[in-house]
Amino acid sequence: MRELAERYGLAWQRAQPESGLVLRQGEPGLVIAGDAASYGHPVSADFLSGGVAHRRRFGGGRGQLVARACGFAKGVTPCVVDATAGLGRDAFVLASLGAEVLMVERVAAIHALLADALFRAREDREVGDIVSRLCLLHADSAAGLGAAVADWPHSPQVVHLDPMFPHREKSALAKKEMRLFRELAGADDDAPRLLEAALDIATHRVVVKRPRKAPPIHGPAPRHVIEDKTSRYDLYVHRSLRT
Repeated sequence: MRELAERYGLAWQRAQPESGLVLRQGEPGLVIAGDAASYGHPVSADFLSGGVAHRRRFGGGRGQLVARACGFAKGVTPCVVDATAGLGRDAFVLASLGAEVLMVERVAAIHALLADALFRAREDREVGDIVSRLCLLHADSAAGLGAAVADWPHSPQVVHLDPMFPHREKSALAKKEMRLFRELAGADDDAPRLLEAALDIATHRVVVKRPRKAPPIHGPAPRHVIEDKTSRYDLYVHRSLRT
């Protein structure tokens, strides 16, 4: 995996020497690591164990909030563009439910974590079929989402967005992980432009994940909202997925 670190991480590390964050080989794969007091444990993408594995087995299937927001229903399995892929957790859930998913990630180091996670998962008997439905691109969705999806052999029926927001996490560990992501990705000040780009390319709907009490992204008002105790999805619907 040294090639991935060199290809995606070194230029990023040179550009952000003040952060103290590095992309390096960990166990079992690539990690982004920094001062533990500031950033907590090293961060990796993992489709084989931990929270992703638990969610795959016990998360609630098509009853999960993200699945409901994306329009999964009996006889309906949309193709989804996850335009803010992050560590790929939501994308993996959607692929585990049968969807073809394009993950678009703009931060080079996070893209490297995803590429490493896909590489490690492809030969696994339990999840190999799931990750075969995941495609990964390194691109800035706010600036070039149309170009990013142009070569994907599926229709972008649903675009999933989870832009950065000042979440109020109870867990100190979660706060540290969020701090790390802010160092990498910034605050997503271009979220309105990201929403506009998503609305332009989605054939059926755009779904935007938000903290439950956060305001919508500046722009057109969502047509529907669904929520649970901590999160919600704002739905911008062009037409029904059932037609």
